Amino acid sequence: MIRGLGHVALTVKDMQQSLEFYCDALGFTRAFDIPTPEGKPWIVYIKVADRQFIELFYGGTDPVAVSSHSIGFNHLCLEVDDIAATADHLRQKGVKLTVEPKQGLDHNWQCWAQDPDGNRIEFMQLMPESPHMNC
Repeated sequence: MIRGLGHVALTVKDMQQSLEFYCDALGFTRAFDIPTPEGKPWIVYIKVADRQFIELFYGGTDPVAVSSHSIGFNHLCLEVDDIAATADHLRQKGVKLTVEPKQGLDHNWQCWAQDPDGNRIEFMQLMPESPHMNC
């Protein structure tokens, strides 16, 4: 069911400073960006390893911010084999989905839940045409 950790998402105050930290200081690679449907900057993906990323949301004082989340931890993403089976399993275990399975702007399938403390968890099934699989 769960393949591994897909990404950790953070909302950042200053994207340029964050990119310098994760790419220049830590040595990771900027893999791809996902804009909003209107074409505004939204998310920058930093590749940590194959199929593992840090997802950076514009936020804070950044003039192009489109995120309504506070600076810091945004959500955890777990990669799954089958989004429909995962959603069914979660429901059977009494977990309420906050977002039912749907296809995202990145072409991957996702559903969402929260842990007992309200931390958001994304469950994602990667699709062959997604940028996650082609960077």
